[in-house]
Amino acid sequence: MDLWYGAPDVTWEQAQDELAAAGLTDGLPVIPPTRERVAHMLNACQLDPAEVLAVLPPSYNHATWQSVAINAVLAGCRPDYLPVVGAAIAAIASDEFNLLGIATTTGSATPLVIVNGPIVREIGMNAEANALGPGNRANATIGRAMRLALQNIGGAKPGETDMATLGQPGKYTFCFAENEAASPWLPLHVERGFPAAASVITVVGASGTIEIVDSESLTAADLAQTFAQSMLIAGNVGSAGLLGGGEPLIIMPPEHAMVFQREGYSKEQVKAAIYERAVLAVDRLSPPMRKRVIASAAANSDRDVLRVANSPQDVMIVVAGGVGRKATYVPTWSGTTRAVSRRLGAALNAGPTR
Repeated sequence: MDLWYGAPDVTWEQAQDELAAAGLTDGLPVIPPTRERVAHMLNACQLDPAEVLAVLPPSYNHATWQSVAINAVLAGCRPDYLPVVGAAIAAIASDEFNLLGIATTTGSATPLVIVNGPIVREIGMNAEANALGPGNRANATIGRAMRLALQNIGGAKPGETDMATLGQPGKYTFCFAENEAASPWLPLHVERGFPAAASVITVVGASGTIEIVDSESLTAADLAQTFAQSMLIAGNVGSAGLLGGGEPLIIMPPEHAMVFQREGYSKEQVKAAIYERAVLAVDRLSPPMRKRVIASAAANSDRDVLRVANSPQDVMIVVAGGVGRKATYVPTWSGTTRAVSRRLGAALNAGPTR
């Protein structure tokens, strides 16, 4: 690696210090949101700077296209990423997502953005190898822009209103695209009621990631068992008597999906097979946790076992990644949260759209 021989920017360090002192960064260097950069981003997308997309807790400030563009510039977005960021901002403000809880909890929850449709190719998102990791500008900066907006517009300031005990790396950025071309099933946005040709984002209240490695299981039943047992996390027991928030997400690599596809499993059948096996006996919990779960169980609930969701349909499966049999389990926040999807180009502030 050699030095970069471009023109020096003598104000760069000063700008970083000033923006950090103003509390507008996430600890990493940012792009100064100058008037010219913000105007260029808005003009390129032909957006009204004053249009309100959402009201963001915990401060309940209005997120306008201009304020969202400022944070997109800070994050390093290209102008054509802005509609995706805007759709994500509108989605996390939906009541069923419960952004107030996610933004202020002492837990590690953070919004995760999943992108589907033609926009993935148009802006060059990564749905393949290292889809959850570094190396792709769109993945990295779209998630970062949404997180900066939550901090700078919504007021979720770390250590002030964002009270996460430890947090997680996904609080910097958490965004990827589904590998629709390598999936044997309908993509997430079609499963959730949108046309295949639509560009759609889906936000999930994510509590972290757990790698699932299984190169040995060659049958659907065996692989479902591995997935199910990987989801049984006693420390993720929620207030509703579930192991998490009720919509657990499995990010499944194509090679694992093909194991199910070879036996003719639909996505619904995969969900059912995993759900049936993802059961934790209550007596495996510590006595104090066991007592709380039994006391809070609904009258029609099984007090002897905990499940990862209320029904198989609540298990979410998204195909992504490249070569290899390494999946990722994303437990959802143990408070009340539901995934929300938004179509790009729709009236983003018109209320929830699945």
